[in-house]
This record gives sequence, structure tokens and C-alpha cells, in this order.
Amino acid sequence: MLHTVVMAGGSGTRFWPQSRKAIPKQLLKLVGQQTMIQETVARCRELSEAQQIWIATNNTLTPEIKLQLPQLSPDQILVEPVPRNTAPCIGLAAIHLLHVDPEAIMLVVSSDHVIQPESAFVNTVRQAVKLIEAEPDTLALIGVPPAYPATGYGYIQTGSAIAANLPGLSVKEFKEKPDPETAQQYCDSGDYLWNCGIFAWKAQTILKAIGQFEPEMHNQLREIAAVIDLPQYTETLERTFPDMKSISIDYAVLEHSRKHLAVIPAEFEWDDVGNWNTLQKYFPTDADGNTVLGPHCGLQTSNSIIRTTDDHLIATFGVENCLIVHTPDATLIAPKDDESAIKKLVTLIEERGYEQYL
Repeated sequence: MLHTVVMAGGSGTRFWPQSRKAIPKQLLKLVGQQTMIQETVARCRELSEAQQIWIATNNTLTPEIKLQLPQLSPDQILVEPVPRNTAPCIGLAAIHLLHVDPEAIMLVVSSDHVIQPESAFVNTVRQAVKLIEAEPDTLALIGVPPAYPATGYGYIQTGSAIAANLPGLSVKEFKEKPDPETAQQYCDSGDYLWNCGIFAWKAQTILKAIGQFEPEMHNQLREIAAVIDLPQYTETLERTFPDMKSISIDYAVLEHSRKHLAVIPAEFEWDDVGNWNTLQKYFPTDADGNTVLGPHCGLQTSNSIIRTTDDHLIATFGVENCLIVHTPDATLIAPKDDESAIKKLVTLIEERGYEQYL
């Protein structure tokens, strides 16, 4: 049976001031009619029943996630005591899946990506499941054909077909975020896919791999697994999980498991919605190149992104290439193309004691 694990513990700052520690990007309505995590769960409901969908998150976000996803049982929300990257997160989810389904196949997705069309996503995942059912030791990755020479994504170099009658390609190598010239070479070759962080495998297979390459983490997961249904579960989790190595599943397992890896080329378009500029892909621009969400009146205003609440007018004069975001308690004005400026601002806000706005 296919279980879906939605990783939803992130608390990035790239969408501040709309994104906050308690309401980060995945809990916001940015490009759709629902929040990003609601869109993700709805998309995965084509593959897994509601009782087979699991959310991996943290204590801070759990109350809001319960409100946004009332169809899920509280037992399906896996709370990590501290952030420890994706390997411990996936390991924790795997032991819970095996507790209820020893033959569980595990789809791992992020909670804050845009994927279109959903039917193509479903078809791609089903190809991965077909491969895993035929070859149970397979660790399947989904790779996205690059739409442009991105320098902010990792790449997967593909090899030959796994088998004549099965989907999937072998994995030659993982490549980290390239410089522009190298990214263009990757795109031109046709042998590279974006690593979008969507995986599928049997829960017991990924735990076995963690045991092989991260034996200490495996022992810690076994200690937690032994008390899942017992009163001491929370105490054991809170004592053991923080001691786990903070490491991604890519570095912990995938880069060491080349002979068991396969990559399924995605049939869908994928976007990690990485910053405010992304909104210009999903909303129209006016005659001056502005993307405006909410009441706005401007003169000599061009190539800007302006987002405000329905009851607050933003008026601009002589503004170009700017990002203006208004929320009830904080307003951001910044150069549109300088993503690092927001990170620096957030750091400065924290240093100056304005944590209530983060």
C-alpha cells in the first residue's frame, strides 16, 4: 500500500513578512485557492487514502496543521522535537509506517511546491510504484527535466534504462548547484534532471539502507520504534531524536546506494516557489510590468511586486523594480531582485529584539 509522507517542518524567511515562524510558507495561500500544504495533500489523495497520509513537522506548526488538515488523525502528524534534516525525518516516518503496514511503500514529498498538472504527477508516481513492486530494493527518485539552466537546484545525471519492461533510468551521479555555464551544459546534454526532492521506496528498504550507512541513527530509530504505542513514546522521542545526526537523506543514503537507485523522469512541471519573484509566474502583470495583489494606486511605478491585504491600499510614485509587501503588523520594501536582502533584514530584526514580528 502506498503511504505519503509530507515533509512540513520548514520555517524559511524568504516570504517574510507574510511568512512567520508560526505560519511559514507551506501554511500560506501563495499561488492557489488553498494553502500549499492543503494543495499538496489534495494532490496526494489521488494516490493514498486519507489514513495513509502522514505529516512530518514540529511542535510550533502542529496546531495550525491540525486546523488546516482536519481530515487527518492526530496520530498521522509526526512531531519532530528538533529539526534534524531529512534523513532522521524520513527514518521516523518509516518506523511509523512499518508499525501499521509492514509492506508499506513510502512516497516522500515536500509541503510547499507547485506541481502541475496533477494528473501527470499521479502518473509519474505510479511509474515509480510499478518499479518498486517489481524491484523491492529500489530507491526511486523523481527528477524534473530542466526548464532552464537553474543554478539553485541540484541535478541528477541519468544513465541507461533500468530494464526493458520497467520505467526508470539508472543514476550516474549527483551534481550540486552548478554555475551558470555548467547549468547550461547540463540542459544542453539532455542527460540531467533537477533533483526535486520527491522519493519513493519501501519503508523497510530505506530503514535497511539507513542501518547500513548510518548505523547509530538506525539504532536510535529502533529505540523509538520499540515504544510507538507505549506511554513512554514521547519521552523516548524527545530524548533520542535530538541526538541524531543532522544530515539529508541524499548525503546519508542516496549517494552511497548507486546500484539500488533509479530515477523516474517527471511528466509534470515543478516549482519550489523559492521567493517573492516566483509570484510573477502565476499572476498577471499590468501594462507597466507590475504584479499587484490587493488594492494599489500608482504613478511611474514599474516592474514591481506589490502585495497587500484587501482593506489596505498601497500608493506608489516613482517606484521601479521593487518588492512591497504589507501585512497588518509589518511592511517590507526591498529591491525586487535581491533575495539576500530579506535574509539580512530578518537577521537584523531578530538582533534588534523585534522577534514578535518574525
